[in-house]
Amino acid sequence: MSVLNKELISASIPTLTLSDTVIQALDLMSEFHVMQLPVVAEDKYLGLVFEEDLMNHDERTSLQSLDTHFSKVAVHANTHFIEAVQMLNDYNLSLVPVIDKENEFVGAIAAIDLLKELGKATGASEPGGLIVLEMEQRNFSFSELSKLVETNDAQITQLNSYWDNNTSSFFVAIKINKFEISDIVATFQRYEYNVKYYFGEELYENELRNNYDHLMNYLNI
Repeated sequence: MSVLNKELISASIPTLTLSDTVIQALDLMSEFHVMQLPVVAEDKYLGLVFEEDLMNHDERTSLQSLDTHFSKVAVHANTHFIEAVQMLNDYNLSLVPVIDKENEFVGAIAAIDLLKELGKATGASEPGGLIVLEMEQRNFSFSELSKLVETNDAQITQLNSYWDNNTSSFFVAIKINKFEISDIVATFQRYEYNVKYYFGEELYENELRNNYDHLMNYLNI
């Protein structure tokens, strides 16, 4: 079942008004551990104000005088949550504003809730090992990948492919139904696949694990 943005809205994220001052906005951001907050007037979404922008202004300045600095980034309530994930990544957000077709403010989605939902959708929250391959898109073959995994008495439970636009690289993330994946990693390497990351029972110090730990520490999970 598709999860829509409106289903992930957090009731705990506050909003700002035009009469609020810079210091009031910064205090709220600090209290709720976010780097942006939405500005709303008469239920209409005016934009997102960023902590780094506010730091450059006098703390007594009202937000109304800073409206040219508001970012209009937002997602619509009835679109798939992956749109919010993309926006979170593109703009380095700690929350994503949600609006309806009349530009009325519906609420905001916290970054941690999007990450949790993404984990469910990709199978990352399910038990098992994870292998990420980097390859040419033309060389991608699900049947071949599945066959190589099955030769090691395992099965693919989830597979996702994606582009990294920054590096123009094509990645394939494979979820395996067992933690002991060193034999599978070795098989991929033997068939000249570029194993970019892997995470299983026998490897906890590779780059993927370190990145995951850093993310969880940052989010205070």
